[in-house]
Amino acid sequence: MRFMLQVRADHKTEAGGLPSQELVAAMGKFNAAMVEAGVMLAADGLHPSAKGARVSFAGNKRTVIEGPFAEPRELIAGFWMIQVESKDAAIEWAKRVPFEEGVIEIRQVFEAADFPPEILPAEDAAREQAWRDEQQSRTAPRPA
Repeated sequence: MRFMLQVRADHKTEAGGLPSQELVAAMGKFNAAMVEAGVMLAADGLHPSAKGARVSFAGNKRTVIEGPFAEPRELIAGFWMIQVESKDAAIEWAKRVPFEEGVIEIRQVFEAADFPPEILPAEDAAREQAWRDEQQSRTAPRPA
């Protein structure tokens, strides 16, 4: 199962504040532990919402709203994408994040198997999986 561990933004991240050198080092060790365990698929931090935009949909109308956005606690400042055997395992990894404060939200990622065949026919599911496999092979670390 894939899970996204979402790091919630706060006023500091929304102001463009960077983590301390100590936290960056601790995060590096944490990330290395996830890579070594074979669970991390991706991880990144996000720039503040002031540098972003939202696109709202209403029928055929598209509306672009430039950041910043109102409530930092409603925003995502970064994420890890992990693959583990259960939500409990994802929770255990999230509990190991070396934060002194903050919030991490854990969300399971939909897989093709989560959709009944009347919504996602087998041939469409196979095509989706082939796209994922191709993307994974392009972004997989290459040996030095």
